[in-house]
Amino acid sequence: MTHQKLRSSEWFAAPGKTGVGHRTWLNIQGYPDDSFEGRPVIGICNTASDLNPCNAHLTDLAHDVERGVLQAGGLPLTFPAMSLGEPLMRPTAMLYRNLMSMEVEESIRANPLDGVILLGGCDKTTPALLMGAASVDLPSILITGGPMLNGKYRGRDIGSGTDVWRFSEAVRAGEMTEAEFRSTEACMARSAGHCMTMGTASTMACLTEVLGMQMPGSSAIPAADSRRRKSAWLAGRRIVEMVTEGLRPSTIVTRESFENAIVANAALGGSTNAIVHLLAIAGRLGVGLELDDFEDVARDIPLIANIQPSGKFLMEDFFYAGGLMATLSEVDDRLHLDATNVAGTTLGDEIAAAEVHDRDVIRSREDHDALPESTVVLRGNLSPSGAVLKRSAASPELLQHRGRAVVFDGLEDLDARIDDPDLEVDPDSVLVLRNCGPAGYPGMPEVGNMPLPAKLLAAGVTDMVRISDARMSGTAYGTVILHVAPEAAIGGPLGLVRDGDWISLDVDARTLSLEVSDAELETRRSAFTPPVDIPDRGYTRLYIQHVTQADSGADFDFLTGGSGPYVPKRGF
Repeated sequence: MTHQKLRSSEWFAAPGKTGVGHRTWLNIQGYPDDSFEGRPVIGICNTASDLNPCNAHLTDLAHDVERGVLQAGGLPLTFPAMSLGEPLMRPTAMLYRNLMSMEVEESIRANPLDGVILLGGCDKTTPALLMGAASVDLPSILITGGPMLNGKYRGRDIGSGTDVWRFSEAVRAGEMTEAEFRSTEACMARSAGHCMTMGTASTMACLTEVLGMQMPGSSAIPAADSRRRKSAWLAGRRIVEMVTEGLRPSTIVTRESFENAIVANAALGGSTNAIVHLLAIAGRLGVGLELDDFEDVARDIPLIANIQPSGKFLMEDFFYAGGLMATLSEVDDRLHLDATNVAGTTLGDEIAAAEVHDRDVIRSREDHDALPESTVVLRGNLSPSGAVLKRSAASPELLQHRGRAVVFDGLEDLDARIDDPDLEVDPDSVLVLRNCGPAGYPGMPEVGNMPLPAKLLAAGVTDMVRISDARMSGTAYGTVILHVAPEAAIGGPLGLVRDGDWISLDVDARTLSLEVSDAELETRRSAFTPPVDIPDRGYTRLYIQHVTQADSGADFDFLTGGSGPYVPKRGF
């Protein structure tokens, strides 16, 4: 129960026909007459969908949340939200992240809710939920579905995504048969949950806990572990208390929270996609965050978590080894320990209670100062607004490199020519993929980790420098430069590169340069026509016209800043 005025009372305590109208139709579901009298109404935003295998089990967690809400004296009302299934959606789930965030925002604002539980898990659902909830700024808790159990194949652990890329290249190199590749399917995804590597799903789960929006200790619990259900139940209890306290995302998620998340992403070897998502979430909250912050705040933070794709182990091992807070205990001198969370405790409180149980999985900072930083920001005349590289997943010998460009004008061109035996390419070449950015594809797909040419794979080449305005899966690896901004399709320098141009990379100096004179680039620019094809209608038209660049979070320009939890005008 609460003594403060509830937002939901604008609906259910309204006089006359308005209040009767709002209450009477809920009688269809059998709610007792006193269900709305002083009880916080908690919305449970559920992204469960058979079209999104990672989130298919979330309805079970929704029931646990409902029990917790009821136990605490609240009224739980579950509602659906668009579900973005990374394995199935085309052209890319990222195209729809902003659409889902708008649906979540408007669903929360339009309905008689005092607080919200957000159920997500798959890559884009987690940031979309948080973006939408941040824009409304009602008390909110995020619950992720948890990682799958470790994959098992022929006596060893295999990881979702990471080993798909590895096995795929092995098939193309003639080292693995297609039948053997197919046989890994059932071995890799053998329980409910999202990817069990430190891909985008696991990364965003961990980082939202660091931001303070998940129950402490919950982000790495495997989906099949009963402790995840217990955590959901406790979250249901806690959201009712948060309504009473008036504890909102804008109170919890501050500039210091984002700096903590940046440090955590480095220590975890997290996905480069986290950069785009954190920038977008910060924009919704009005928190000043820039691409360079990911370089400045995380500088010299070593890779602590030994998890694929930057390491050896998987999320199930990570949880048993001590999980997120145990990892952060190794870099606690770089954290804002007084940052608060949805449970009402501080990050320092949670770290102090953590223990490391396996030093092979969560490594000691003192013993591993020589380990590489995770993610770096690169600038130069090829990426004046920045580009990113996951250094921890790159080949050390390629971090200082100079080679001639082999250019692909889009994914179709790449698919058509990458295995052509006559392709003019050698191991020192730099593969360039363009027109795959936010507006150019559209949606900025996960194709930046482009396959190596078949003839080089057959010769034993395992990595090359690759540059793109696209993203790559957080489960992927290699010396892949991503998120080049501005993108080629809107006139960025990547669109001016020609086959044979020299490109130089120096990761230590944080530079990415096209060795072409300014005068020549200006000549090329004057003859350049941006290849963006804007549809005549629909969401994709809206997307292309309003999406920002990767260095700004690829959100819509009209969604920066929130609109708050105002109660809309009555409808009858």
